[in-house]
Amino acid sequence: MLFKNLMAAATLASTAFAAPAEKRQAANKLKFFGINESGAEFGEKNFTGVYGKEFIWYDLNTIDQFMNQGMNMFRLNFLMERLTPNSLTGAFDPLYLGNLTQQVNHITQKGAYAMIQPHNYGRFLGNIINDTAAFKTWWTNVAAVYKDNPLVVFDTNNEYHDMEQQLVFNLNQAAIDGVRAAGAKTQYITPEGNSWTGAWTWVSSGNAASMVNLKDPEDKLIYQMHQYLDTDGSGTSATCVSATIFKERLQVATKWLKDNKKQGLIGEYAAGNNAQCISALKDGLAYMAQNTDVWTGALWWAAGPWWGDYIYNMEPTTGAAWTGILPQIKSYFV
Repeated sequence: MLFKNLMAAATLASTAFAAPAEKRQAANKLKFFGINESGAEFGEKNFTGVYGKEFIWYDLNTIDQFMNQGMNMFRLNFLMERLTPNSLTGAFDPLYLGNLTQQVNHITQKGAYAMIQPHNYGRFLGNIINDTAAFKTWWTNVAAVYKDNPLVVFDTNNEYHDMEQQLVFNLNQAAIDGVRAAGAKTQYITPEGNSWTGAWTWVSSGNAASMVNLKDPEDKLIYQMHQYLDTDGSGTSATCVSATIFKERLQVATKWLKDNKKQGLIGEYAAGNNAQCISALKDGLAYMAQNTDVWTGALWWAAGPWWGDYIYNMEPTTGAAWTGILPQIKSYFV
């Protein structure tokens, strides 16, 4: 549903928020159990887009179904160009912001976390973002909308790639500085790395040496990494390399987190609905659960109304991952 103006969104934003769902988690389980809601970033070749034709927002009823399964974090994918058309420092589109705020408030009022997730790969209008000051302003403006909601999580940008490592560091630091400048002091921020923020390449890509130097005055950074289990780690195949590949691809990043006293989150992971992949998922999630001093949780890719027969679709109630995988993995979280 599209909001007609910002007043409705602001009214919702002023209401009380429930206690964080993480407090209901057992001590020996991963803290964050979640899903990527994807669709508001669809049709990215048309940055303006047409609601209901080129992009879609998320079904609040299915979000409730995920919560009933124990999920407590929702990564809300959207496009920066639709939120602030034409410019990083420009005004918000009131309808797009209204829809995002509707999602955020529905989730957080029920005690779950809503992750603000610009799905832009470090680009704006198709070009690599080089203006770190404007990027900081973008984040200050966005964070100001949600600064009083402690259950909002800020994800700096989805999967930087093919960029200078120093620029990726600078953009992450600018995002952190922008969020805190807005007065958002209690929320988690999840910086992402270069090279598609892969866990298995976290050290070899140069992310480890660079990103360790990020500074947050509130000390609430959770490093977000992504990990798929197919041959090239791209998440385009239902075939997994082996029954142990998930754990194997996390081990180097786990050591980095431990050595540097950092925390991490797998912001995207998925695998095919077959015996070997399910074994790999269980093995990897068990490994994360054994290392909860550094791993906070994992968010499945993906759900959303338009995923149809996508191999990793977890949209209730017919998605392949909803019926075949969710029952197999939720015990690692709840």
